[in-house]
Amino acid sequence: MIPEKKITFADSVRGCWLGKNIGGTLGAPFEGQRQLQNVTFYVQKNLAGNPEPNDDLDLQLAWLVLAEYYGLYRLTPRLLGEYWINAVIGPWNEYAVCRWNCQTGFYPPLSGAVDNDVWKWSNGAWIRSEIWACLFPGDPDAAIEFARLDACCDHAGEGIYAEMFTAALESAAFAEKDLRKLIAIGLSKIPEDCRIARSVRLVCDCFDKGEGWIDARNKVVADSEDLGWFQAPANVAFTVLGLLYGGGDFGRTICMAVNCGDDTDCTAATAGSVMGILLGAEGIPEEWKKPIGDKILTKSLNHFNLPLKTPGSVTELTDRVLALQARTASEFPRPRPTDLCSAEAAAALWNKPAYELQFDISFAKIAVEYPDGPLVEPGKRCPLRIRLDPIASMPEFRFRWRLPEGWRSSRTEFCVSGQIYCPTSAETDLTPPDDLADVMSYITLEITSDDRRFPSHVIVPLRLRNSVIHPRFKLDQESARLEEMIRLAQEKAQKYKERKP
Repeated sequence: MIPEKKITFADSVRGCWLGKNIGGTLGAPFEGQRQLQNVTFYVQKNLAGNPEPNDDLDLQLAWLVLAEYYGLYRLTPRLLGEYWINAVIGPWNEYAVCRWNCQTGFYPPLSGAVDNDVWKWSNGAWIRSEIWACLFPGDPDAAIEFARLDACCDHAGEGIYAEMFTAALESAAFAEKDLRKLIAIGLSKIPEDCRIARSVRLVCDCFDKGEGWIDARNKVVADSEDLGWFQAPANVAFTVLGLLYGGGDFGRTICMAVNCGDDTDCTAATAGSVMGILLGAEGIPEEWKKPIGDKILTKSLNHFNLPLKTPGSVTELTDRVLALQARTASEFPRPRPTDLCSAEAAAALWNKPAYELQFDISFAKIAVEYPDGPLVEPGKRCPLRIRLDPIASMPEFRFRWRLPEGWRSSRTEFCVSGQIYCPTSAETDLTPPDDLADVMSYITLEITSDDRRFPSHVIVPLRLRNSVIHPRFKLDQESARLEEMIRLAQEKAQKYKERKP
């Protein structure tokens, strides 16, 4: 049970980040090991105030910097995609897929949904939800809005639902201390029939029936066997298992999350952050805090390509999050939620299209939706939906495709009437030539209006189907291969540096 104790907001925020650092450090040595573990404390010999660097925290530092620099409500899918290219250097799985997709013009949410079948339900998103919870304490509907924006960079479907679940649970934890109520709030923000909800309910059922934690863990593994390792449904469930069976004890909770196996740094780090919010930094036992100290170490960011310096300590991170939260609450006040379990706002997020690109032109917001996805085949029609949200009422907006040789459209030109505050849409399509061989094609859509004497243009990217493959390394080879690639790149850079006059 979580002790009934008055905890300040600042201490809960600090506890969140301390718990994240502690859990990530505890679980790091066992990451990717699928068997049961028997961990009771850090296994590193001498941490001496140096926690393990963890991408779970790294990307949240980047998003904090962007929110500070641009403003939280000015974060857009395209902006996150640009900084993913510039500043996120982690080479792993969905991170690399996102970078490649953005580099080819497939900005979020396309970057998480296209050619990402292996990793779109994986763990990269829900592990970075704490920043949104801390910026919207006690307001899970606001937290999940940004969690969805974040997660769609490199995930789709269950991968997005996973971050919405953890962001909602963590946000609510600032206002509610009953763990079962927190889980219910998290579940209310994701579809009832999704795999995340199924895995979480399975753990709750086992706990309610008095079954042991190992039995619960084994049932989760069996239920997720069709998905394979490093997938969100099982690992979110392992996190919830640690929270339930940990009984309010910080150390027992994070150790139990690790002992379930698989993505252990993620499960323990998220369990640690939830416990940190509930207990506050002062409530985390000193034996867990002292070995890692206050420092933050990173491994997956290019700091030189971020507009501001990232926090170097938990203290600095806490202070900057508190400042941004206060500024945002002052500039964009929101009414206090009366029903934390309402699914109304969440359902609107579930229904957002996964295959969409957004553009800002001078007089309107334009969205290009690909109902069947942006992958094309020679000679086959690709349907498109153009959505228009103008800044003022205008009698007519004219759209015209600037088609390359061999490309066709059943609606090369079309018109839409635009009214302010009344978004509208039009159906169109593109058909590539029968001999299409280019991996990427970029088609220009020209937009004009009655009272603008100049055209605006958006570039619509399309990709040849089955032209991109992201190989899946075997688990026992992946780390070694990546380390060898990094070593060779470093050697090459050093030789180049030595040759320079």
